Formats: sequence, structure tokens, C-alpha cells
Amino acid sequence: MQQSGRTALVTGAGSGIGKAAALRLAREGAQIAVLSHTEEEVQATVREIEDGGGRALPLTADVSNAGEMKAAFEQIAATFGSLHYVFANAGINGVWAPIDEIQPDEWDRTINTNLRGAYLTVHYGVPLMKTSGGGAIAITSSINGTRVFSNAGATAYSCTKAAQVTLAQMLALELAKHHIRVNVICPGKIETNIGQNTEKRHLEEAKHSAEYPDGRIPLTGSEGAQADEVAELVAFLFSDRARFISGTPIWIDGAQSVLVG
Repeated sequence: MQQSGRTALVTGAGSGIGKAAALRLAREGAQIAVLSHTEEEVQATVREIEDGGGRALPLTADVSNAGEMKAAFEQIAATFGSLHYVFANAGINGVWAPIDEIQPDEWDRTINTNLRGAYLTVHYGVPLMKTSGGGAIAITSSINGTRVFSNAGATAYSCTKAAQVTLAQMLALELAKHHIRVNVICPGKIETNIGQNTEKRHLEEAKHSAEYPDGRIPLTGSEGAQADEVAELVAFLFSDRARFISGTPIWIDGAQSVLVG
């Protein structure tokens, strides 16, 4: 229970990596602000935390909506009175299509959810973290846009992921004097349902041919990591064991990005 008395916000906490991280941090004793845009998923995560003896606050918000995010952080302040950890994890794959086909509104939705969403999460979270004496922020990026540029049609998504690394590194310097560490996690293939929410169109127009030996993931061949394995990394980055780690992108991909980058 090394995080007893600490408060953590996890966005995208209704499923996948976010849910796994929320449950993992709750097991360490942190009280969790559980945020997602789907109320049913939020309530399910909160129930699991509470069934395990933890304390959780359900928050339903669109991370790209400033008004909704401001209200969410007001609820965190009113309920917990503190905030030590922020896991800006919410994101979408969006539409993957050739650059001359993806439409402006499709592009904007991906940019707004992934990049504006991360900005708003940190923007409203930092003041409360400062008054709580500092803490740590982790942002979910990807191997795409950081080491891998070969996924056809993923330009909007990859641009957001590259920008999130820059966001984390800029903030690591800006917030160091407030004792706030900032790192960015770059997963490869993770066994979640995000792929079900990806729209792919005419990718042959943007694809180039490539062959990789024995599968795309050197450690496993084709098997991706589990969300719980990313949650373990989040728990480490939010612990005192990582007290000297800030401004660092960490790839968790079984060496996938080294092979296919």
C-alpha cells in the first residue's frame, strides 16, 4: 500500500490500458479518479476498485472538451482535495486513410482527442498537483510517430503521438521546480479493443511493401503485451523507485519498434 493517501487521475480508464492502470494503482492504496467518456465503463471500473476495498470517483467527460474537463477537476478537488498522479491515457486511433482522402473533420477529431485531450488533462491537473506538493505525470504515446512510420494511413494518429513525446519533454523541464516528474509511455501492440474503434480506408494507396522475419515482435513473434504489463510500468513511474526519471520516453513493445522502424 505504498500509495496510501495519494490521489491519481486516470483518463481512458473505462477499458484497456487505462482500466488496468486504475486497478493497479488502487491496489497500491491510491484513491482513483476514474475518467472516461462512457459512463457505463466508468461505473464498471469504479465497482471493481470499490469491491477490492479501494476508493474511486467516477467522472464522465470528453477529454477534448475544456468545460467538461474543468468540471471534472473541480470534482476531484472537492472530493479528494489533492492530486499527485495524472495518467493522460485517453486516445483514439481515429481514421487511417491516405492523406488526400482523410477529411478535415476526421483529422481534427484525432488531433483533438489525443493531443488537445492530453493538454487539457495536464492543464487542469497541474494546479492541483502543485498545491499537493508535486507528483508525477505519464502520457500514453505510441511506437507510431516515435520509432515507427510504416503504418499506412496513420498520419493523423502518428502526428499526435510524436507531439505527445515533445509535450512530455517540455513539461518535464517546466514542472521540475514544482517537483512534478513527466514521462511518456510508447506501447507497441497491446491486447486491447482499440483496434475495433479504428476506421481504415484504401490503405493500399499509402502502403509500401515490407517483410519481417518470424513476425513483427522479436520477443514473441506476433503476441502483443497485456494491458496489465503497461499498468506495471505506470505504477513504477508513479513510485519513489522512479524518483530520478523525468522527460523520458519509454518504449514497451518487445523490441517491435527496433525491428520495423
